[in-house]
Amino acid sequence: MHKKKPVGLVLLICLIMAGGLYPQTLDKSLNLMPYPLSVKPGEDHFLLYADFKASVTGINDVKIYDATSRFVRRLSNRTGLFFSQDYLVPGVEEQDAQLTVNVQRPGKLVLHEDESYTLTVTDDEINIDAVTDLGAMHGLETLLQLLEADEVGYYFPEIEIKDSPRFPWRGLMIDVSRHFFPVDVIKRNIDGMAAVKMNVFHWHLSDDHGVRVESKVFPKIQELASDGLYYTQEEVKAIVKYAGDRGIRVIPEFDVPGHSTAFLVAYPELASGPGPFKIERNWGIFDPTFDPTNEKTYEFFDKYFGEMTTLFPDEYFHIGGDENNGKQWDSNINIQSFMGKNKIKNNHELQAYFNKRLIEILRKYNKKMVGWDEILNPDMPKDIMIQSWRGMRSLSESARLGYNGILSNGYYLDLIQPASFHYLNDPLPDSLNLTEKQKSLILGGEATSWAELVTLETVEARIWPRNAVIAERLWSPANIRDVNFMYKRLERISFLLEEHGLLHQKNYETMLRRLTNNSDITPLKTLVDLLEQVKNYDRHFQGVIHRSYSPYTRVVDAARSESMTAREFSLLVNEYVNTKNPALFLKMQLPLVKWANNHKMLSKTIALSPVLKEIEPHSINLANLSLIAIEAIDLMKTNRQPSDEWLERSRTVLVEAKKPYGQTMIMIVAAVEKLLLAL
Repeated sequence: MHKKKPVGLVLLICLIMAGGLYPQTLDKSLNLMPYPLSVKPGEDHFLLYADFKASVTGINDVKIYDATSRFVRRLSNRTGLFFSQDYLVPGVEEQDAQLTVNVQRPGKLVLHEDESYTLTVTDDEINIDAVTDLGAMHGLETLLQLLEADEVGYYFPEIEIKDSPRFPWRGLMIDVSRHFFPVDVIKRNIDGMAAVKMNVFHWHLSDDHGVRVESKVFPKIQELASDGLYYTQEEVKAIVKYAGDRGIRVIPEFDVPGHSTAFLVAYPELASGPGPFKIERNWGIFDPTFDPTNEKTYEFFDKYFGEMTTLFPDEYFHIGGDENNGKQWDSNINIQSFMGKNKIKNNHELQAYFNKRLIEILRKYNKKMVGWDEILNPDMPKDIMIQSWRGMRSLSESARLGYNGILSNGYYLDLIQPASFHYLNDPLPDSLNLTEKQKSLILGGEATSWAELVTLETVEARIWPRNAVIAERLWSPANIRDVNFMYKRLERISFLLEEHGLLHQKNYETMLRRLTNNSDITPLKTLVDLLEQVKNYDRHFQGVIHRSYSPYTRVVDAARSESMTAREFSLLVNEYVNTKNPALFLKMQLPLVKWANNHKMLSKTIALSPVLKEIEPHSINLANLSLIAIEAIDLMKTNRQPSDEWLERSRTVLVEAKKPYGQTMIMIVAAVEKLLLAL
């Protein structure tokens, strides 16, 4: 029934190391992400037909039956095959199933739960074996990534995979305070997380710009502090269940004592400074802070956290704790008097006092505290967790002091760094001088999607696909670091993520059409394909001031976080510089000719679309940059030396092309400069 056909897979040699089986070489034909712990390819395949069925054995827990049903539907949608099987139901045995998912027990949504699985594909059957349903769901995702097709049909390659995660905490934080994202956005990003084996959704629910959860105990919060944009308690419960059904824990964050303007709009009597307050519309660090010396503050948190903890079953609860500038504390006479009486030396110690009071409250509700670096204090209980946004120094220091920690520094998606930057950023680099016990306290990491500069239209383009490489860094063995292989797989994974409704690719051309007033987007796309937003937080300091209600619909918003077109050209230039292979001249020239001629067409569009005027210098610079690169290649072809006049003109073009316009940059400048230096 399942016709045999070699698929040309290369045998992967595995090496047994102390931590388990680690790949010694990578099978470059596999587009798996995260890449598994151990892979043993075969030479056969499993060919799919419409009679394909799946079965679950070992347990009757509905979660794995639902997950397997979703797998069958997704497989049917990808292939167009009309499978007769509809939904798997506990207690109903499936006859003649070719896929068997065997699970020993239901997994618990807790830290350090078993997430391992074994996936075996032969020419006539597929087996997924896992201790828990969490591992089995990971195995189903890997199987879907293995799907291939040829002229005969759809098939899975013969393979044996043994897999388990390197770190137990692999998270994504989404900020919904600065810009609010509705339930469907959260759900499809959870689906994306599950597809790349992430297991913690960190939900940043409060900040200066809004508190986003309904409170029945303190209704003034949503009435005064949310602009009417918040999740009802029923919606929160539904999202927690949705995530849990996909093996993902949900950690809420309510950021205190700073970043609390919105809370204090509703309850100004709890502030350290005089009110009234209003919801913040600007970006930055602001003064309003809870009063840690007011007993009513702790009465409020006792009731509020008591209510919120009923919505979030996870053992961890995030209290933020970052970027308290201390200005209100410094200027409050009562607070200063309290500090003197209690021998509290500075604001850091005062915040530690505040955090200890919150720990008592959280323990009352069986929760453990998570906070950003600033909560670290040697006097804090050892069961808290530190989330490091400031870097390896603070993370390693927390481990030396005996605290669990996770890394976010280097995983800030809003800093618009390339995928390779995130990929090579490791929570446990070899340079760390830690004992094995201290290393075990570093539990993984989290990507962060802060929402100052993203809206409903752009948030997913800033998260995906780069978040997938962070997922791999937190799952796969540390020695899997081949950047070019990563990019090859990332292109495929980015495509597969669209299956979940993620809009990271789809919205790009939609935004370009708006910018051209529905004119032909081809010349604009040619330019914007080569642009990226300025890095780090430079956008806040170039040109206009952004506020929460500003337009996020300009070229800088449409531009992708990483230009793959620029990267491909840079690779060509690097190859030429390293090899001096003249066969590369034509490959480099073809895109350069296109770019050199693009401004003639784009200038007509810009004339009718004033919003594009700010990037017109880029269009001119791209043409000039491309022309000097073409001339440089011609000089190389004929072994001629450039004149002093040509070199001076080239330098002028490069200097101008390096300038940002509209908070964007042309990303081929470095490659062209390298090409000129090759002369």
